[in-house]
Amino acid sequence: MKLKDFHYELPECFIAQRPVPERDRARLMVLNRRRRNVEHHFFYDIPKFFEPGDVLVLNDTKVFPARLIGHKLNSGKVEILLLKNIGGNDWEALVRPSNKFKKGARASISRNGFTAEALNDHQSENSHRLVRLHSEDGENVEQKISAHGHMPLPPYVKRADTAEDRERYQTVFARATGAVAVPTAGLHFTPALLNNLGNMGVSIILITLHVGYGTFKPVTSERLQDHKMYAETFSISEEAADTINRREGRLIACGTTVIRALESAANSDGKVSAMSGETDMFIYPPHHFKTADALITNFHLPHSTLLMLVSAFGGHKNIMNAYEEAKRYGYRFYSYGDAMFLERS
Repeated sequence: MKLKDFHYELPECFIAQRPVPERDRARLMVLNRRRRNVEHHFFYDIPKFFEPGDVLVLNDTKVFPARLIGHKLNSGKVEILLLKNIGGNDWEALVRPSNKFKKGARASISRNGFTAEALNDHQSENSHRLVRLHSEDGENVEQKISAHGHMPLPPYVKRADTAEDRERYQTVFARATGAVAVPTAGLHFTPALLNNLGNMGVSIILITLHVGYGTFKPVTSERLQDHKMYAETFSISEEAADTINRREGRLIACGTTVIRALESAANSDGKVSAMSGETDMFIYPPHHFKTADALITNFHLPHSTLLMLVSAFGGHKNIMNAYEEAKRYGYRFYSYGDAMFLERS
C-alpha cells in the first residue's frame, strides 16, 4: 500500500478541542469486521461488547508536563518539549525556534532559578536537541518540571493548556510517568466503568508504553517501508504476561500503544513474554496480528502510523469507510475525540 491510501479530508470543525464533560459520554462506533456492520453507541455502553473471561489490556503510562516555556534575555520566547531523560538533568528535546537557541545559551523557565541550557547546536528544524535543566534554589528538577511545565497538548489543539488538561489529558489509571502524549483510547474509561467490567468477570491488566513525540509525526515516505518509527520504552510484567497467555476469552487491547507492545513481545504462536525494552515496530497492512482479538481506539490523523495500524487491524477499506460514516454522524476526531471498538476477523 502507498501513503496516498491513508488520506482523507477532515474539516477543522470535526477536531475536538476539548474533552466531553464526562469521560464515558464520548461516542462509540462499533465496527464488526466479519459482519461488516457499524453500530453507534456511547462509551458507557462498552460493557455490552465484553464477555466473562475476556482480558482488557490498558497502558498505564502517565503524561508529564513536558512543555517548558523559556525566555532568553532580550531574545524572546523559547519553547522546549522534553522528550527523553538521558541521565541526570539532561534531556533530548525539541526546541522552537531551534536556530536561535545556540549551544551554551540559557533560557529562564521561572523566576526562581529554573533554567534550560542548550548542550548542542541547531542542525535542522525537526532535529532533537540536548538540553540541561538547572535548579538554583534547592528544589529538584523533577519538582520544577511539575510546577512550571505545561501539558503537551497535540499541535491540532489550537488553544493554550488549562488546569483542566492536567486531569483530562490523563487516563484515570495512569501511574508510570514518562509519556509526552496520552494513550487516547484510555481517556474514556472511568473507575466505575472499570469496576463494572471487573464485576462481569473481565480481567483488567496494566502494561506500560511511554508514548513519544513520534505519535504525532506523519509518514512522509510514499513507500511505507521507508518510514522509521521512533523507539518507545515499554514494559510487560510476569503477572500481565501470564494473565494474557492463560486467558479463556478474547484479548482486547485499549489503544494502538498496547497493540505495539503486545506484538513486540509475542512469539510466532502469539505467546506474550514478560519484558522491558524499546520497540520501534511499525504496523501497517498487511500485518499478521498474533495477539489482540479486539481493539479500542480513537479516530486518527491522515497519513499517521496510528491510522495505518488500525487499518491493518480492522481492514483498510472498512476503516476508511467507517471514518466517512463518522463524519456523516458528527463524531469528534483525534485525542479528545470519540472512540471506536473493532473486532478482528
